Amino acid sequence: MPSAPWHPVRVKHSELLAAVTDTFGSAHGRSLMSDLVLVALGGRTAEGALREGVAPQRVWDALCAEMELSDDVRWRHRGTLDRRRPS
Repeated sequence: MPSAPWHPVRVKHSELLAAVTDTFGSAHGRSLMSDLVLVALGGRTAEGALREGVAPQRVWDALCAEMELSDDVRWRHRGTLDRRRPS
């Protein structure tokens, strides 16, 4: 069953950055945010998409999809590293 999208207002910019750091580490996470072009975001990087007003949730979803991350990782949110998809 595919993952349901997060609600855009549920993830803050700071929470996105924390999830990226927790998942990929500080240096690699910064590199992915600034260098990885995400087709799902119109060929923009995560940083570029955020600058242009794309919701942090959409950015995280695109990054998870591109990196083929599991649902366990996809649902990192607000400091809860093991959040599961709601039923």
